[in-house]
Amino acid sequence: MNGFWIALLVFAGVAAVVFALLGAASRRESTSATHGATFSREALKRDKAARKAKAREEAASAPPTGREVEVAAASARSAALEPVGDTKPVAWVAPDPEVLDQSRRAFLNRSIVALMGLGIAGFAAGAFTAFLWPTGSSGFGSKIRVGKISDVKADIEANNGFLYQPEGRMWITEYPAAALPKAESTYSPAELTGMKVGLVALYQKCPHLGCRVPSCNSSQWFECPCHGSKFNQVGEKKGGPAPRGMDRFATEVAGDTFVVNTGQVIAGPPIGTNTTGQEAEGPNCIGAATGEH
Repeated sequence: MNGFWIALLVFAGVAAVVFALLGAASRRESTSATHGATFSREALKRDKAARKAKAREEAASAPPTGREVEVAAASARSAALEPVGDTKPVAWVAPDPEVLDQSRRAFLNRSIVALMGLGIAGFAAGAFTAFLWPTGSSGFGSKIRVGKISDVKADIEANNGFLYQPEGRMWITEYPAAALPKAESTYSPAELTGMKVGLVALYQKCPHLGCRVPSCNSSQWFECPCHGSKFNQVGEKKGGPAPRGMDRFATEVAGDTFVVNTGQVIAGPPIGTNTTGQEAEGPNCIGAATGEH
């Protein structure tokens, strides 16, 4: 019996020791857990504060956004604007009619002067260009190579004594060699050059009023249909109101080629010149007084 109680007391003592040890261990664990939780919360706070500071630094160093730029520009424009003062509108005053009239006249005068200046400048430019531009090698106003002298005379004979050259607006006829002594005292060297080879070049216009003078095969003269002026076969005046004989062109001879300078018109011989003595060889084509056919 005594052994039982002894054993029971021993067991109770052991149990008390075990429970004491277990409580101490539990308290240590609770304290450790409490200290760990406290440490973990402080670490989290420090970490959160560090992250916020880093975010602020990054935001400060980052370039501004488009929205921030627009807001800043709008603020700058608003700051630059000056406030409108309290000013009253100016009353409209009608312009003086005399001043307006003077302005219109000045404008018209300046316009007229400007247009005249432009016209004169255009004319001068055209004249200058025409002066510098070389004359064409053919056509009226240039030197025309009519052909070989023998061929030209054959063409005159084939056309009843009158060869018309539309390119040079001229008539070409033969000049008789027997009349040269008289011609030398009447005509210029430029005309005599052609006469000496038996040819003369006459301008187609009548010296009276500029009508084109045709030939007349029956009379072998030139007879103007406008007012009845008549000229012999070499263009010397025979009748009518013309003030002189038919105008003619300067001539040249290049080898055996007859050349007519249609750019050099020579006034026809005076009234009364008759170096060939040619009279009408048949009926006239134009009436003497009326100029009718």
